[in-house]
This record gives sequence, C-alpha cells and structure tokens, in this order.
Amino acid sequence: MKYRLMLAGAVCLAFGSWIVAQPQDAPGAAKGPGAGKGAGKDGPGAGKGRGGFQPPEGPAPKTPWGVLDLNGVWQRPYVPDIERANGGPLPYTEWGKKQFDTYNAEEGDYTGSCLPFGHSRAMGSPDPIQIMLTPTSMAFLYEQNSWFKVFPIDGRPHNPKKVPTWFGDSVGHWEGDTMVVDTVNFNGFTRLDTNGHPHSNQLHMIEKFTRTDLGHIAYQVTYDDPKTYTKPVVQNRTFTLRPDWEIQEYSCEENNKGLIEGRIKVPDYGNAAKQ
Repeated sequence: MKYRLMLAGAVCLAFGSWIVAQPQDAPGAAKGPGAGKGAGKDGPGAGKGRGGFQPPEGPAPKTPWGVLDLNGVWQRPYVPDIERANGGPLPYTEWGKKQFDTYNAEEGDYTGSCLPFGHSRAMGSPDPIQIMLTPTSMAFLYEQNSWFKVFPIDGRPHNPKKVPTWFGDSVGHWEGDTMVVDTVNFNGFTRLDTNGHPHSNQLHMIEKFTRTDLGHIAYQVTYDDPKTYTKPVVQNRTFTLRPDWEIQEYSCEENNKGLIEGRIKVPDYGNAAKQ
C-alpha cells in the first residue's frame, strides 16, 4: 500500500493537536497512569478513549421531543487514510487512480494554506466535534479551525439552486432511531482524508448516526462518487461521548508574507490586554 502522509496536512494536524490538547490540570483532563497515551489498536474514539477515559454507561437517552439524543461533544477515530480503514485498496476508476497517483502534498496541500478541509476530512480529524440537535435542524461544530455546518432535518430535499461548497449541501431525516445525513454539491477542491484520497464534485456522502448507548454513537459513512470510484465505499466508526471536554478556540493562519516583510503591522493589543 502506498503511504503518502501529506506534509502540509501533517503540519496542520500537529499544530492542531498541540492547540486542542487538554492540559493535564484542566477540568476533566485525563489523570493518573496512562494519561495522554493512545487508546489502543483501534485509535482514539474506540473503547476507553484517550488516557484511560471511561465513557458514561447507560441506555441511549432521548430528547424531550422523543428521538434519540445526539447532542454532546464527541471524540472520533482519527482516520488519516480511508484506504487502511477500508481494509484494502479503494475501487478506483481510471480517472480516480490518476488523481491519487499524481497528487503530491509537498507541492501544495490546500490545508497548508488554511483552506477548508471539506466534510469528509473534517469528520476524520482527531479533534473534538460537537453535535447540536433540535427538532428541525442539526449542526456540526468542528473544533478544527472553528468551522461549523448547520442543516435542516425535516425531510426537505436538497436545494438545486445552491452553489457548490467545500463542505457540501446537507439535509437530514430520521429512519427509525437512525439520523441519516445526505450531502451533495461539493466543489471538488478537497480530499477525503489526510493521505490525499481524491473525490470529484459528483461525490455523494451518506452518513448514519445511531446512539447505541449513553456513551457511543455508531457512525457509518458511504462515499458514492462514480467519477472517482467504481462502487460506493462504506466504512463504520464509533464516536465516544466526552462530557469532560468542551470545544476550544482554534485559529489557522496561512504563512502571510505581508506580515513577515513588514507591509502588514502587528495589531496593538495593549489596551485590550489590560481589560
């Protein structure tokens, strides 16, 4: 298997991990033996989670309006390479294989310029995500770069008049106890993961969220992109509830030559700092 962990993406994630890491003395931070260590062979988001954290136990809660409650701050598995998570090579079309083979992150990975990750790559990132659910809408608050996504879950179809975007156009609906999020209308400028697996603007993502118990969500994602892959790619992951975490402020700034060369002045925060 070809490993090409992208340089710029790795730098972004390294800084991201530094920024979002929970301090050892912070409320809810992992303490004791094993604090700060990984979660075992399945990676963060599976089993106990980081630092020996034990997810809350109990039945899956419901909202006051009667559906499974997906609200909370969640730890997800870090999936930098969906091919490894797939258990084998992806079913490329000729066009898709060429996109992957000719991609070289060292020549300019878009995340190195702080451009949006795109929904798939953001969902596979190691930082926390907060899910917010109301009777009519759902929101993903990605800690990564403080991005967010809000969309309706009342069963309405996609709006064909919307312009293509980095994170796509999402709509949701309930199928029994499973929230199904359907996303189309991507601009095609992003990658599915840190390792650079491609997609086209024909990508159709179907995500299913099922609260299996108090501490976990069963997450299934399907990538359907006939221009890039000969058949849909389906993967399953587990999200772990982290009631001891909260979303942190996150800022990614590109290497601004104007600042380095003196054309842009550093703001004077003197008065603000005294407040």
